[in-house]
Amino acid sequence: MLANLWMRLGAFLLKLVLLLLSIAGVVWILSSTWFAWHDRGPVSAEEHIPSGESAMSQEIIQTAIRIVDQHRESTRYLRDAHAKAHGCVKAEVQVLNDLTPALRQGVFAEAGKTWQATLRLSNGNAFPQFDSVTDARGMAIKLLDVPGAQLLTDKPERKEQDFVMFSHPNFFVSDVAEYQQNIAAQATGQTWQAFFPIWWDPRSWQLRHLLIANATLAPAPSSPTEATYYSVSPYKFGSANAKFRVAPDPLNCPAYTLPPQNEKLPNFLRNALHQRLSADRVPACFVLQIQRQDPSKYMPIEDTSIEWKESDAPFETVAKVRIPAQDFDTPALNLACDNLSFNPWFGVAAHRPIGGINRLRKTVYEAVSDYRHSRNAGP
Repeated sequence: MLANLWMRLGAFLLKLVLLLLSIAGVVWILSSTWFAWHDRGPVSAEEHIPSGESAMSQEIIQTAIRIVDQHRESTRYLRDAHAKAHGCVKAEVQVLNDLTPALRQGVFAEAGKTWQATLRLSNGNAFPQFDSVTDARGMAIKLLDVPGAQLLTDKPERKEQDFVMFSHPNFFVSDVAEYQQNIAAQATGQTWQAFFPIWWDPRSWQLRHLLIANATLAPAPSSPTEATYYSVSPYKFGSANAKFRVAPDPLNCPAYTLPPQNEKLPNFLRNALHQRLSADRVPACFVLQIQRQDPSKYMPIEDTSIEWKESDAPFETVAKVRIPAQDFDTPALNLACDNLSFNPWFGVAAHRPIGGINRLRKTVYEAVSDYRHSRNAGP
């Protein structure tokens, strides 16, 4: 009798699993069909600012500052995102000689021009954690001594052009309203609310964005120099709109095999960077590329959760990035790295950030940076 009961229970469970798989399959087909219908061009090549965005940005600033307060390290205040750096390194960014006229824009206008730059490589989380924890990874590039009027007119002395990127081609929020919802959930430690704001109402669920977030939180690369980084949000590129990407370019650097690293160590990515640049004295190379918007395709400006497909617009290389062998991991240099600010609004009009997430960055990055530096300055 007991065996018969187990067989019936097993048959019931099998039928239940098959039913759930069938329902999931139908939902997947319906959602894929809906997105295929919804996510199609043409799209606007101009920005559209929704009402209430400015007020939401001010609320996000207060939440971001609360996160900075929560995650400060001893008495030192860290960034609200990408808090842990693997290092800041000197680099050279050389514009290609054979760019077409359409690609000679802004800092890429002069053929063969070599810009001196500072790169910051980091983890994405709001507080330092072991590098082995799944996370986004970041690269921020600051070109130095850039002539021309700066976008932020109250800081004309900067003479910089920043590019801020991370290791996934699209973001897990679409716009400022969703970012406000997401960061509020982070601040309370209830991250599930970012994707299920009203848990009993499936219409509010952000399942696609949850999948993007899970894909973003990837295992660590073997080294920060072996990852690809994306701007995610768009920028002006002369009269066009474009996104940026930085990808490894090993063929233009000496052949190198990184010795096995102990990935159980909390800072093994910094160790890998030190191994290559400082111990083995081998430079690292990347290409800096752009992807120009084709408004006839589904390449929206205001939705950063949408990946611009390479089949719609290929990436085009505009410059080479070379990180020479160097000593970067000292207390003084690490403190200087921590004190640096990177902001896509540090730059010139030819590369003006566009879209809601970039408009948000203009206010939040500056406010959080000012708050962090004022607290770290001490008496």
